[in-house]
Parts: sequence; structure tokens; C-alpha cells
Amino acid sequence: MPIAFVLLNCKMGSEQSVIGQLKQIEPVKEVSGTFGSYDILAKIECPNNHELNSVITNKIRNLELVRGTLTLMGIDGQR
Repeated sequence: MPIAFVLLNCKMGSEQSVIGQLKQIEPVKEVSGTFGSYDILAKIECPNNHELNSVITNKIRNLELVRGTLTLMGIDGQR
């Protein structure tokens, strides 16, 4: 099953709101606020790469308070 870790930058002060919105997206398995260059880390698991790409592009990146993302894709066979 494809897995991605998405690092998100969001509008200052909106972290809790974005975390709540991410938790409502079914393929999002874990969400955590972070310190450093990014505000939030989300783990996404989908049955295939097409659905994974769609969730990241059409749902997560389109959240109003999200300013930018960095996606790290897991490599099958290296877990």
C-alpha cells in the first residue's frame, strides 16, 4: 500500500484548524504539529498511487489555510 508523508506550511495561527481538517480526510492516518521549517506532518496511506496523488493534490493542497507542502513518498519494499 503506497504511503506518503506530507509536510505542510499553513497560515500562522491556523495549525489547529488545519490539523482538524486533515483528520477528516479518510486516507490521512496520522497528523502531528511540528517545530521547524514546517508546521504539520501528515501520514497518508492509499490503496494505489493514483488515489494517493489525488488526495494530496485535490484535498490536502487545496485546503484554504495551507500555504505549501513537501511530499515524501515511501518506497515499496523498503519498509
